[in-house]
Amino acid sequence: MARNCKDTKCSFCGRSQKVAKKILKAPGKDLYICDVCISECNSVLRSALAEDGIEWDYGMWQDRQSFQEPFTMTPHEIREKLDEYIIGQEDAKKALSVAIYNHNKRLKDTTQKIKKSNILLAGPSGSGKTLLAQTVAKILNVPFTIVDATSYTQSGYVGEDVESILTRLMNAAGGDIASAERGIIYIDEFDKIARKSQENVSITRDVSGEGVQQALLKIIEGAEVNIPLASGRKNPMGGNIPFNTSNVLFICGGAFEGAFETTEVRSKPIGFNKSEEPVSDNEKPRISTELLKKYGIIPELIGRLPVLIQLNELTEEDLIHIMCDVKDSIIEEYKELFSMDGIQLSFTSDALYEIAHTAIERKTGARGLRAILEETMLDLMYDIPSEGNITSCIITKETLYTKKAKLNYRLAV
Repeated sequence: MARNCKDTKCSFCGRSQKVAKKILKAPGKDLYICDVCISECNSVLRSALAEDGIEWDYGMWQDRQSFQEPFTMTPHEIREKLDEYIIGQEDAKKALSVAIYNHNKRLKDTTQKIKKSNILLAGPSGSGKTLLAQTVAKILNVPFTIVDATSYTQSGYVGEDVESILTRLMNAAGGDIASAERGIIYIDEFDKIARKSQENVSITRDVSGEGVQQALLKIIEGAEVNIPLASGRKNPMGGNIPFNTSNVLFICGGAFEGAFETTEVRSKPIGFNKSEEPVSDNEKPRISTELLKKYGIIPELIGRLPVLIQLNELTEEDLIHIMCDVKDSIIEEYKELFSMDGIQLSFTSDALYEIAHTAIERKTGARGLRAILEETMLDLMYDIPSEGNITSCIITKETLYTKKAKLNYRLAV
């Protein structure tokens, strides 16, 4: 729809109605674009498609992914879906299933009586925080993006503005603002923006810590903000677009190292000596608002993250299940790679336990499994394809250290 008001300006370049030949208004949005920007967009898009060998077609974008399919899953069904991808973390999956179910109700609520319940996931590295958030986005069928909290600073300082987080979500939605405004943002390394302790007060402003927390308050709670079209800083001369975060679900994740440790060690008397027993997960401090305050998260931000979910450190059995039993497991991936060369790959049970034990020793959790397997398999994947007469490859515990596997060869005719 065209606008003829003299004060109307293009939301992208800032041209006024006096300069541009025509300015169009986006349906249902206070957003405008001029004929010059439309022409430039068409030119850039044609060139990009030509480089990829794709012929220009005005109707080609009608088949892009739809994020508007109805969501009808119950909390139990959500939990079953999470079980396909995440091993262990039973309490976390239960709490997250309820949070997703209620958030979906809020998206359908026209009375706006249901308040948004953003989520904080706390747990050691490799415990499944990011995978949980990714799976939630798949279940809800909404745009999803992951951002690293450490790359942002308070507005006016070197670094990316917090509002550019929303630009990433809009890009994930293919430029569809309506879909992006119902999406999910996962803020990783959330604990790294904790404010500095009072004992070590810096003479400089805490622009990458408490400053970022203050900047997040507005968009996490829900408000209409202007965002840059490209990730980075807002342009004071224009080129920013309005974005409403009222229905955007924020999931924040962090390890919060040291927060869940306890100095108490229980002693069990044996004869004249005492032996120390390790403190179980159930006896360790649990995530709470008081714990977060002590760690350096400001109370105002804690109040905007009402759903607090703690993930436990994965056991060896958990890691073995992750390697072998989850959907698209890493072991199945390696088996597929070897099968393409006509080789049957298998792992002994002691090899799997050793891989899991190494991941726990390194404190890398599930995230470190691939690195350990890559180290173990590198020489084998380099040499085996050249031999051509191998039928099977068996990975044993010794393979992790010698890089040599048990190989079976095709009998010569």
